[in-house]
Amino acid sequence: MAYTLYTIVRTVFRVYYLLLLARILLSWMPIGRNTVTGFIYDVTEPFLAFFRRLIPIRTGMIDFSPIFAFIALGIMENIIVRLFFLF
Repeated sequence: MAYTLYTIVRTVFRVYYLLLLARILLSWMPIGRNTVTGFIYDVTEPFLAFFRRLIPIRTGMIDFSPIFAFIALGIMENIIVRLFFLF
């Protein structure tokens, strides 16, 4: 049971990592908004907006919020996974 929960949690985090990475790559390409890109933006924007509010500093056109989002996701994943193995 614990291994199944562990696998589900890890998979959910990996999918969100990939969505964030896709969001970063999409921001570099002049692709219009369609169903797929709309979904990616809708799913990742609340998380990225949180870090943009915390760290409003932007140098030129570079947005550092994805870096902090990846770090926070890694910390959250480690905490949740460790909690599964404590119980």
